[in-house]
Amino acid sequence: MHKDDYAAAVPFYDLWHEDGHVPTVRGLLPPLLTEVRRSVLEIGAGTGLITELIARETPAEIYALEPSLGMRSVLVNRLASDPSTLRRVTVLPYGALDVEVDEPVEAIVMISVLQSFDAEERAALWRVLARQLERGGRLVFNWRERAEPVPGDLEVLGSYQVGRHAYEVAGQVLEAEGERVVSRFVYRIRQHGVVISEDEVVLTNHWPTRERLVSELEAAGFTPDPAPDGMEVWRLP
Repeated sequence: MHKDDYAAAVPFYDLWHEDGHVPTVRGLLPPLLTEVRRSVLEIGAGTGLITELIARETPAEIYALEPSLGMRSVLVNRLASDPSTLRRVTVLPYGALDVEVDEPVEAIVMISVLQSFDAEERAALWRVLARQLERGGRLVFNWRERAEPVPGDLEVLGSYQVGRHAYEVAGQVLEAEGERVVSRFVYRIRQHGVVISEDEVVLTNHWPTRERLVSELEAAGFTPDPAPDGMEVWRLP
């Protein structure tokens, strides 16, 4: 059974990401899916914020892969609000290294997921994704160079009013060595300033250099396409 590291984050997920990368991706992604009509595989669909965008911008059948039960529950309920979208989105309940779709897709979309894989896992990931993608198909993901993280104290990253409660996300870097970064996140709900709920998660992420990323993708048979700052597009020739 998949260990759900993201369960504690689920009630905070949309609040925090709508305040983060999601609005930017909504502007950058649609032009990169131009002419995609038949099928899209989304890796790490989360609660469906980007799934919803893909469904709105393309008529394609969508495979939405999400291993977290908590995230997937929100995703399916989001889809249920639109019967036409519900009919063309298949939710896959497992991890990216296990994905096998029925036939190769035109495009693969992966938003804020790459950091979940270490170097060895990325090598396997590129091979798996290449098998799912038709020749000439495109792999689209967000990525940018990051400042070197520095371990520090816990600090509030975002606070959001929900009725009479404040939903607060706090984080800190615990360790940083090479591309490996260990971070602690604390999810709190406050009522009149008093904490009434608190959950903590420690996650290990991996942030490769661009040089390393390019080398890995080229070794897996991908070639780069033009893309706006903050996004990457790679194709199988």
